[in-house]
Amino acid sequence: MSQDVYVAGVGMIPFTKPGANEPYPQMAAKATRQALADAGIGYELVQQAYVGYVYGDSTCGQRAVYEVGMIGIPVVNVNNNCSTGSTALFLARQAVASGAADCVLALGFEQMSPGALGSKFDDRPSPFERFEEVAVELVGPIEVPFALRYFGGAGLAHMKEFGTKVETFAKIRAKASRHAANNPLALFRAVVTEEDVMVSPMLWPGVMTKLMACPPTCGSAAAIVCSEAFAKKHGLDMSVRIRAQAMTTDVPAAFEARDMREVVGFSMTRNAARQVFEAAGIGPQDIDVVELHDCFAHNELITYEGLGLCPVGGAEKFVVDGDNTYGGKYVTNPSGGLLSKGHPLGATGLAQCYELTHQLRGTADKRQVEGARLALQHNLGLGGACVVTLYERV
Repeated sequence: MSQDVYVAGVGMIPFTKPGANEPYPQMAAKATRQALADAGIGYELVQQAYVGYVYGDSTCGQRAVYEVGMIGIPVVNVNNNCSTGSTALFLARQAVASGAADCVLALGFEQMSPGALGSKFDDRPSPFERFEEVAVELVGPIEVPFALRYFGGAGLAHMKEFGTKVETFAKIRAKASRHAANNPLALFRAVVTEEDVMVSPMLWPGVMTKLMACPPTCGSAAAIVCSEAFAKKHGLDMSVRIRAQAMTTDVPAAFEARDMREVVGFSMTRNAARQVFEAAGIGPQDIDVVELHDCFAHNELITYEGLGLCPVGGAEKFVVDGDNTYGGKYVTNPSGGLLSKGHPLGATGLAQCYELTHQLRGTADKRQVEGARLALQHNLGLGGACVVTLYERV
């Protein structure tokens, strides 16, 4: 038996560059207090907490929530690479939907270091061993950080099969900057043009420039999810409901297809989206606004196809026609996305939840997608895990 789950409150602090941030307990506490205030409840009513972060010692989740209160509730620490925040949300929703709890906190934060992502445990097998074997076979031992090699390689595969131009990725990055200009919580709010993106430092000749990659970021975001009975009892906002949600992991195609798009989770995305649409009884054409995982402009383009927003091979036309922004078929990443808003790994999925909740409430200010009723969230982590969530304005 499953009961409806509502997003009663959301909170998010401005994302910053590493070194400009407060320590993670303070960042997380601020986001949590915002979510509680937005819901209009005290922390003593929260029955469980799922706390996501990638870089930190065990029980950092407790250290973070203890800043808000020590009330003896279960606190579960969550780590699923870049999909950590949405995994925390997935677990919080499950707890409420199953009846195990009536009010749950999903919290994500990250205190990152400057520079590219890297392994912290070099004395044991890497979770990316098999991914690396395929990547070396398909794109060679190019000397770039592993995430850039994987996602750049995926973009290159799309370029080779469909003739996609590198300038199309620049268009996606420029679009992200125009959206972020209206988001006071985004790290980068300056508008850049397609030309600016193309002349930024080249990371992979002919494939990727620096502005096509998201920056390391620090920040936190949180959500309070609850049951219908709890919301009614406490007079909470019930305007946003999680209508469907799915979490997927890699299938054999990730390695066997010998396709870099599969290495970075195309099938995970497609399978999660299909499960969500089937559960909700709708199709991609019914979606009004999307927050998707644009860690690189290349992944945004590939994800359009994975989510079914356009046909496979049709992503470049989708971008050129402006169907990924205001006035087109779908507004994608009105927040500015990871490319402009920033990507504090553990917080990203809940920052997406924050944005889409405000979109459906009609409180997104200059970013508002008029008449938004159905919102789709896509959050992906290599290694791998993908969470797709469908929100509905009730």
